[in-house]
Amino acid sequence: MASLTEWKVPPASQPRAADYSFDLDRVLSSVVGLHSIVPSDASSADTLGTERAGNGVLIDDGLVLTIGYLITEAETVWLHIGDGRVVPGHALGFDAVTGFGLVQALGHIDLDPLPLGSSAAAEIGDRVVLGGAGGRTRSVASQITAKQEFAGYWEYLLDEAIFTYPAHPNWGGTGLISTRGELIGIGSLQLERERDGKAERVNMVVPIDLLKPVLDDLRKFGRVNKPARPWLGMYSTEIDNKVVVVGISAKGPAARAELKAGDVILAVNGEKISSQTGFYRKLWSLGPAGVDVPLTVYHEGVTFDVVLTSIDRAKLLKAPQLH
Repeated sequence: MASLTEWKVPPASQPRAADYSFDLDRVLSSVVGLHSIVPSDASSADTLGTERAGNGVLIDDGLVLTIGYLITEAETVWLHIGDGRVVPGHALGFDAVTGFGLVQALGHIDLDPLPLGSSAAAEIGDRVVLGGAGGRTRSVASQITAKQEFAGYWEYLLDEAIFTYPAHPNWGGTGLISTRGELIGIGSLQLERERDGKAERVNMVVPIDLLKPVLDDLRKFGRVNKPARPWLGMYSTEIDNKVVVVGISAKGPAARAELKAGDVILAVNGEKISSQTGFYRKLWSLGPAGVDVPLTVYHEGVTFDVVLTSIDRAKLLKAPQLH
C-alpha cells in the first residue's frame, strides 16, 4: 500500500483555530485521504492515470464525497483516516454533469460527518477553509474570489462555479468549508488567472448545492437516474470566439467521424456558435444521448458538414467491482 506523500501547506497559508467560530480541528478531521487504483485498460487510464490520490469528505455514516475523476473506473479505493488507519472503500457513484463522486467505506469510520451548507449563500469575499486530509497543516485559509460560469474542455459546464484564493496545492476532493463549519463545495481544479499583471493560482470548486438533487440517485443507482446528456468525445477550447478541437477521445463519436485536433466547430444543427458554453448548451438541447448531432466544421481551408451519433459517456466506463 503506497503511502500518501508527506508535505505541508506553508504556515502563512494554514488556517488558525482562533480565526473561526467552529471547532476547526474537529471539522477538518472529517476530511480523509483517498487513493484509488484503476485498471490499465480503463478508458480514463490514459488521461487520468491508473493510480490517483486526493481527498474526500465524510458526509454521512461511511459515505465519502469526492471529485469524480479520482474514482472513475477505480477497482480499488483506500481511505486514509487522520489517525493513520487505512479503510477500504467502494467507488459507489459518479456524476459526469456535476463532477461529484461518492465512495462507500467498507470499514468503520468513527468520525463526525460534515454537515452540508448552502453554496448559494456563500458570497464573494467570504473567508473559507479548503480542507485537505491531515488537518491544519494540509489545509488552506482561503477566500471566495469569484462565483461564475465555468466550461471545461471535456464537455463539462457549471453555471456557477466557486473560485478561491490562495489555492490549495493538493486540491482534488478538498472540502470547501464555510465560516459556519459546513461543507459548501468540493475542490476540482487549480487554474491560473492574471491579476495586476501577475499570474496567480486559484482553485475551482464544485458548489455543494449541485449535490442535493442527485445524492439519492447516486447512492441508489451509482449515477443520476435520468437520460444522459449526448457526448461526442471531443476536447475543445475557446480561442478568439471560436470553438477549436484540441483533442479526441479514442473511442468516442468524434473519433469515428475522423474529426481532428485543429478543427473549428462553426455551427451545431445549423446554428452558429462562437463560445464553448454556447456549443455545449446547443449540443445538450438536441436531446438525450444517442441523438444525432449535425456539425459544421472548418478544417484547413475547407468547411464541411458532418453528423455525429452521440453516446452516453458512461457506457465506455468500466463499472467498479465490489470486492
